[in-house]
Amino acid sequence: MLSVNTNYGALVALQNLNATNTELQGVQNRINTGLRVASAKDDGGIFAIAQNMRSDVSAFGAVKNSLDRAISTTDTALAAGQAVSDLLVEMKAKAVAAKDASLDTASRTALNEDFKALRDQIGTIVSNAEFNGANLIKGGATDVTAIANADGSNTITIGAEVMALGATGSVVTLTAGEVIDTVTKAGSVLTAIETSLNNLNASLSRLGTGSKSLEVHKSFVSKLSDELEKGIGNLVDADLAKESARLQSLQVQQQLGVQALSIANSAPNTVLSLFR
Repeated sequence: MLSVNTNYGALVALQNLNATNTELQGVQNRINTGLRVASAKDDGGIFAIAQNMRSDVSAFGAVKNSLDRAISTTDTALAAGQAVSDLLVEMKAKAVAAKDASLDTASRTALNEDFKALRDQIGTIVSNAEFNGANLIKGGATDVTAIANADGSNTITIGAEVMALGATGSVVTLTAGEVIDTVTKAGSVLTAIETSLNNLNASLSRLGTGSKSLEVHKSFVSKLSDELEKGIGNLVDADLAKESARLQSLQVQQQLGVQALSIANSAPNTVLSLFR
């Protein structure tokens, strides 16, 4: 039946064209964003899973920052401790030399001055072994703790190793006023230095082990973060090669739909031929 009031063919052609345009818009959005699931509207379940994973990736960034600070603090303490160890080795040589009873006054005085300069340098090094406000080896030092997982429920703690002269709990048993101006004092200091070196070597070993454990965990966190990002990509990223092929197909369908609608719209014109 021919009718100028209702053009069913045009309605069908328009519906098909609108469907093609809607799908074409979706393909263009996926190409523009690079995402198959860019919002909850695309796929609510997948979007929620991806968002949770993204929050973990973001949290791991904070974990890595925490580990970096702990590593730097520990390495600073380790470098300072090694410098203190070197000074103790030099001080031991001075103390051994000062045990020589045949030394004249001038020589003993010179040795003692060298010794005191080395002793005071220990205090300078210890007080300046600080990173971001944290010092693991000063008097009264506290432990350094790093976050180890995404929700902050696990931590890694590096214990303080006090090396300040005369401080409570210090591994260096020398006091800030030690001198070697007599044979007796030189002998006493030598004993304290040897004890200090043994204690210090143990402290350096603990600090080194702690720094290594932090670096190993940081490497693990980086790999875990990378795997999460890969998983997110698998869930939400668009296959651009597939989308490109689909885009070309839909563009052809769109052109054909426009032509079909044009043909359908021209159909009522045939009614005029009946009145000629």
